[in-house]
Amino acid sequence: MERTENLIMQEDRWKPLKEMNLTDDFLFDVATAELENCKTIIELSTGLRLKSLKWKEGQKVIHNIPGKRGIRMDFVAESEDGRVFDVEMQNRKEGNIPKRTRFYQALMDAPMLKSGEKGFDKLKPLFIIVICDYDPYGMKKYCYTFESRCKEQPDLLLGDEVTKLFLSTKGKNEDEVSKELVDFLHYITESNEHGLPEECDERLRRLHESIQEIKTSTSVEVEYMKMEERDRLLREEGEMRILTSQVCKKLGKGLEVQAFELGMEDYIMKPFDRKRLEKVLRRCMARPDAARTEAPTERAAVKRPAISSNGK
Repeated sequence: MERTENLIMQEDRWKPLKEMNLTDDFLFDVATAELENCKTIIELSTGLRLKSLKWKEGQKVIHNIPGKRGIRMDFVAESEDGRVFDVEMQNRKEGNIPKRTRFYQALMDAPMLKSGEKGFDKLKPLFIIVICDYDPYGMKKYCYTFESRCKEQPDLLLGDEVTKLFLSTKGKNEDEVSKELVDFLHYITESNEHGLPEECDERLRRLHESIQEIKTSTSVEVEYMKMEERDRLLREEGEMRILTSQVCKKLGKGLEVQAFELGMEDYIMKPFDRKRLEKVLRRCMARPDAARTEAPTERAAVKRPAISSNGK
């Protein structure tokens, strides 16, 4: 019940476009639609210098075999020398990110080889970069780099050419990493003029200019408002289903008439009214014996609304 009431009472988590940071999904998605911004993010994250970058076609979304889980990545790009980069923004500590990178690696590698192809030499070097707005390992590092090594001989690399980087905006080891990385990770949590150091890498300054253009774009703001409205409707529909499920469980199986008398129409209110549904839920949950109360015997006395063939 507490979880349900929190869903009802919580305010919509809406943030104006101008107040967004790169840790926000919408701004990150729009910013990384520009290839030059992607190049900057990869270079500042890895310390590499790339001559050029191109989109890795067909790998924004990778479908698995039917019935198995696929993936959708934030952005995937390939350098001129064939290195593949997958970059993900993660602002919440959930979903077992290390195993997620394992799954991503498997599905990204599979399309590189054709059916019947011999050998595995055509598998390209792969970098999976996860930018975390938290410390994934609690060791106050800005960067955690993982490569497969021999346990008995730590300086011996496996040679699979896979590198996984977990970047943290909560690092404290400035003396162990580059200033460019620290400035970048600070900027993504405060993506405005206050988060841009006076003396910073020129690439970060160009990224900032691109972000400011996005934030002042009327067309982007209109698209954001449309998306936010769609998300709001989906959230309300999800809340409605959770609440009606709670009501029905409280009433007990088969007590449709009682549900109707409490204000429910076939367990679903049409049209959805948040305040009315909350009122119904509170009335129902306040009745500890509701599930034990026998339903009225004269069911015909209650006129239920007719339902057309299209469900309305």
